[in-house]
Amino acid sequence: MPYTIFIDGSAGTTGLRILERLQRRAAEEPLTVRTLTGEDRKDPDARAAAINASDAAILCLPDAAAREILPRIRPEVRVLDTSTAHRTAPGWVYGLPELHGTRAALAEARRVAVPGCHATGFITLAAPLVETGLLPADAALTCTSLTGYSGGGKGMIADYRAPGRPAALEACRPYGLGLHHKHLPEMQAVCGLAAPPLFVPVLGDYYCGMLTMLPLFPAQYGTTAAAIADTLAGYYAGEPMITVHPLGQGTENGFLAANALAGSDRLEIFCLPGPDGAQLQLISLFDNLGKGSSGAALQCLNAMLGLPETRGLSL
Repeated sequence: MPYTIFIDGSAGTTGLRILERLQRRAAEEPLTVRTLTGEDRKDPDARAAAINASDAAILCLPDAAAREILPRIRPEVRVLDTSTAHRTAPGWVYGLPELHGTRAALAEARRVAVPGCHATGFITLAAPLVETGLLPADAALTCTSLTGYSGGGKGMIADYRAPGRPAALEACRPYGLGLHHKHLPEMQAVCGLAAPPLFVPVLGDYYCGMLTMLPLFPAQYGTTAAAIADTLAGYYAGEPMITVHPLGQGTENGFLAANALAGSDRLEIFCLPGPDGAQLQLISLFDNLGKGSSGAALQCLNAMLGLPETRGLSL
């Protein structure tokens, strides 16, 4: 069956990558990809008309613009929103297919919120443990997540690539130090936590790639490092986009490069225990532009359209 997909906001980093990937697919699939150019890009009437003439629309917009256009969209049009505007909104499916029950919901969904990049790293680690009871909902969790500068959009990319840039850009830079990051609401809500984690994102001097760390003391929760690793492996067994490495395995001589999966749409999970097993570092490794944005959006789109979920994705 042929489909028409409209991308609203195709000039930004995420929108442009989605556009390029869908255009490549359109050469081989019964798929039409549409965008607006010139002044029409900013005209709400033109945008609404284009969306309502499509089978599905991917919103790659600031939060306010995504909220503004939504009431003008026909209920029948499938909408995927890559902003943070609707990630905890009633009636929206949170687009992480690997979470239990989400695939069935995506198949019927008309409104899907594409997960945030840092949030994807945290949720893939914490949500299965809360769901299976290994972590209590009132667990006090901390999370650190390292990202490449592409997540900051065109302005930040230009700053990092500018000749004579400030020396500070050569160092890793923690940000969101007011502990009020935009991804926190979804991190708490999707995991079913009583409180959000203490979360510190870190910006690195490399283009893309993300590494999210969740440290745990298993005995505090009446479990073990091995049980946590086995639970994650079982939860994601058979998932084509997520790999869980065996306990204590998968690093390169004790190192992990945050950009190791750049260009991929996969996510890998590492379960790294301390010498006596009293401590456990969980790490999710992926591309913030892949499984963290454009790849996630296309995976959800495939599920919504009844297509093979990995079609057009980089495995």
